[in-house]
Amino acid sequence: MSTNNGVSGVQMEGFAYVAEQDSGAYKANYKAHKKGISHDEMVVAYSEWANNYDEDLCPGRYNGPQIAADALADYYIPDVRQNVRIIDVAAGTGRVGHELYNKGFRLLDALEPSGGMLNVLNGRGIYQDTFEVPIGFDEIDSIPSNTYDSLVIAGGMGEGHIPVGAVNEMIRIVKPGGTVFIVMREEYLSYVEEYVGKLEPYMDNLEANGHWKKLRRVIVPEYSFNKNGVVYSYQVLTEN
Repeated sequence: MSTNNGVSGVQMEGFAYVAEQDSGAYKANYKAHKKGISHDEMVVAYSEWANNYDEDLCPGRYNGPQIAADALADYYIPDVRQNVRIIDVAAGTGRVGHELYNKGFRLLDALEPSGGMLNVLNGRGIYQDTFEVPIGFDEIDSIPSNTYDSLVIAGGMGEGHIPVGAVNEMIRIVKPGGTVFIVMREEYLSYVEEYVGKLEPYMDNLEANGHWKKLRRVIVPEYSFNKNGVVYSYQVLTEN
């Protein structure tokens, strides 16, 4: 659903029913998600927003990092968590890593195309290797195949963000038997052109061809701005 945001006559997808106290944060978020935004424009928008991101998308308003960390914690028992090597894709300011660290995960790397966001992330002091690159456009030369035990994305899907074809690169850098967790706003499946009728069929086709298998697809409430999220969990099957 679209509605006018009162700023230069722009129509904002998903703005209807956003609480008044959250409207300013939603508008800030929309600058990086506006319809037709290019990937490069999106990266610039996040760098400009980086210093205010955690305040605007605070817990309660945006719960994706906690939801993502809970998904990994449900899969990996406490005794093994410190040895699970994880790549946090579209890592932003490192909120997901913060939540994972609190649950006992220690081997954390980050991939994030926005230098401004990485500056905030690096200040947390919890990530090991960081990669200032996008995913889904070219093979990431700096990450060998079969490197990670798990890959997680929370908040990295959206207009101009991660393309559908990035799923192949996710599978490539995760070890056979490893896991992929994708957490995103459910309504993006209904109006983000890159995903509508494309993302889930693409993932299903990869499963049909033996590249990975679906573990769960769960709709979760209160993902962001009182909107539902969807959590995809997969296990990688093929040697890359």
